[in-house]
Amino acid sequence: MLKIDHLTKRYGDTLAVNDLDFEVTPGVVTGFLGPNGSGKSTTMRVIIGLDRPTKGRATINGKTYDQFKSPLHEVGALLDAKALDPARSARNHLRALALANRIPVTRVDEVLEFVGVASVAHKRVGGFSLGMSQRLGIAGALLGDPGILLFDEPVNGLDPEGIRWIRDFFRSLAKEGRTVFVSSHLMSEMAVSADQIIVIGRGKFITSGSVDELTATATGTVFVRSTDVGGLTRVLSDLHAGVVPANDEGLSVSGLTSDQIGEAAFAAGITVWELTPQRASLEDVFMDLTADSLEYGHSSNVVVP
Repeated sequence: MLKIDHLTKRYGDTLAVNDLDFEVTPGVVTGFLGPNGSGKSTTMRVIIGLDRPTKGRATINGKTYDQFKSPLHEVGALLDAKALDPARSARNHLRALALANRIPVTRVDEVLEFVGVASVAHKRVGGFSLGMSQRLGIAGALLGDPGILLFDEPVNGLDPEGIRWIRDFFRSLAKEGRTVFVSSHLMSEMAVSADQIIVIGRGKFITSGSVDELTATATGTVFVRSTDVGGLTRVLSDLHAGVVPANDEGLSVSGLTSDQIGEAAFAAGITVWELTPQRASLEDVFMDLTADSLEYGHSSNVVVP
């Protein structure tokens, strides 16, 4: 069990995490979502003892990270795949971790083989691609066979085969009863790989739930095809609907139900060929939930010379 208990972290005048409170349960893959600067990485750094909380605490099975004599047996983490000594080989990097955590060095070759980098075990990690470094980082997280695993943006630099592999890997860990906590900005990937989602913004908890729970009550759009796209656009805009051109000479309409769109088209004498409700995606829900929590955003009123 991973528990964040009223966690607050300040860096000078900057409030990075603000009274954050949630639990991450074993047996499921939990996605950790938030805009840039929302406090995701800071929260993970506090969990594994790289930063001290200003208030509150983060516990691993009831203990803080510094209370474990051999922490890699309890929790494995991949936070920065490039945080490596570039002069060391992949094997020596893992051997150092193993020796520091009382792990048999025979385990090193096991995890190197498992993540698919055994063939470059003797090469210096300074020459590794980001994808190879990610795999090596995953090997390090697995070294002590821990029950809790943390991953910050683990699919960065991976090719499609690697992304599918890590998705299946997370699910296999969860099925073994482990706690799997994954931070990512890729909504489409989280939608298919995470069982539970925790959303934060500006360091504060916003909501949590399964993907189905988060999207079930969200307002989606309606895809419409018509004989008179221009006329229907004007009719729906007069009803204050959001109307965006879509593929196949259709429209993506928000703010109205399919029944309301059909009735408006009928009243205007416009033939409709298709009315298909589109359920809101996790990305749609995320953007709505965090709209007021963006540290960096864009203005639609900017004129580019």
